[in-house]
Amino acid sequence: MQTLFGRGFGRLLALGAALALALTAGALVAHDDPPPQSTASTAPNPAPARLASGDIGRGISALQKHLEAQPKDHASWASLGTAYVEQARVSADPSRYPQAERALARSLRLRPGNDPALAGQAALAAARHDFHGALRLARRALDVNPYNEAALALRVDALVELGHYERASRAVDEADDRRPGIPVFTRFAYVHELRGDATTARKVLERALAGATAPGDVSYVATALGQLAWRQGHYKAALRHYATALRADPTSIAALEGRGRARAARGDTSAGIRDLKTVVARAPLPAVLVELGELYESRGDRAAAKRQYALVDTWLRLARAGGVDVDLDTALAATEHGDRAAGLKAARAEWHRRQTVHTADALAWALHTTGHSEQALPYARRATATGYDEATFLYHRGVIELAAGDRAEGRHLLHRALDRNPAFSPLGAKSARAALAAEKGSAR
Repeated sequence: MQTLFGRGFGRLLALGAALALALTAGALVAHDDPPPQSTASTAPNPAPARLASGDIGRGISALQKHLEAQPKDHASWASLGTAYVEQARVSADPSRYPQAERALARSLRLRPGNDPALAGQAALAAARHDFHGALRLARRALDVNPYNEAALALRVDALVELGHYERASRAVDEADDRRPGIPVFTRFAYVHELRGDATTARKVLERALAGATAPGDVSYVATALGQLAWRQGHYKAALRHYATALRADPTSIAALEGRGRARAARGDTSAGIRDLKTVVARAPLPAVLVELGELYESRGDRAAAKRQYALVDTWLRLARAGGVDVDLDTALAATEHGDRAAGLKAARAEWHRRQTVHTADALAWALHTTGHSEQALPYARRATATGYDEATFLYHRGVIELAAGDRAEGRHLLHRALDRNPAFSPLGAKSARAALAAEKGSAR
């Protein structure tokens, strides 16, 4: 059974949003324009336009047919490998990762050190949550081609996911100097939001949307704006942005997920569930499964909720088989709806690998839910130290401050969480309000 404070999924969503940046707007599946000194492949390749436009399945089929006729085309092997990574992301199918690994390795055997394949390997490492490897490979690609857009973007992503926020800020400035465009602008916005500057993040994304023309770019940037509005509790604005995203790309999983979350936040739980059911049918990722389960649970359907939570373990097994480090996913899901001791073990392991605001929050909450609130407090404070105003982090820290004895600070943080995003979680927001009510009652 969950305790009063054992609920919430917002940090899963925040992490998902951060990782999604690694695969922006076709940047990792289209060939990059080489700098003047590099040698571009002259082999005919029918797939990049389809890949960049989001038609991944047809693009992959075209690449496979092309490579049957031109098996020594290293650039097409690099495109195929990176397309498998993107396909795995879109479909939540980690079994594509070994295929990606083989295709990228073949590209590098045919042309050692070619930067599209190295950038593809960086994308694969990031998808598997090996961010040290992603950073190393992105740097290798940039040593070959300093203008490789995918590598520039992935370097920023890896630094963010390793918790090196100042270095990520410098890296995104450098990327903007070399290859300004949608992939860089979205990262620039996220780095600023992590540092507490949501206003700059919004302005950058609005400018990027105004300049976007390709449907994939419009959908991606509009979705990013929707996510930013959601995190600030601006649900009507979020829905407007998600509508823009879905008009540009009706198949966008991220926009559909965001719309479902915002609909539920505005009180239309049934519509929210319908959207999220569509999402999990196409991409059953842990964050969305937990989100859908909590919506069911919030309206009293525990049996349906348990079915969603059980599917998380299935995905985790598939991800491990595909070479994915799933410690953070395990920590988040198990702490909320599973074996809390296993969740704490996984959270500790992930913290040793990378020290981000997300891993700090995950470890803090895992410690708290296993009865170690005093130990949790430094991590909870670290999760909120950058200025990133994530309501779930504020909620968790507020609960932990209460448990550790600072009741005034705990109440303040719970109020901040609800002021920031009143429906940050179907269950967590209710728990926050219940905790404040209990505090008010005990003060009488």
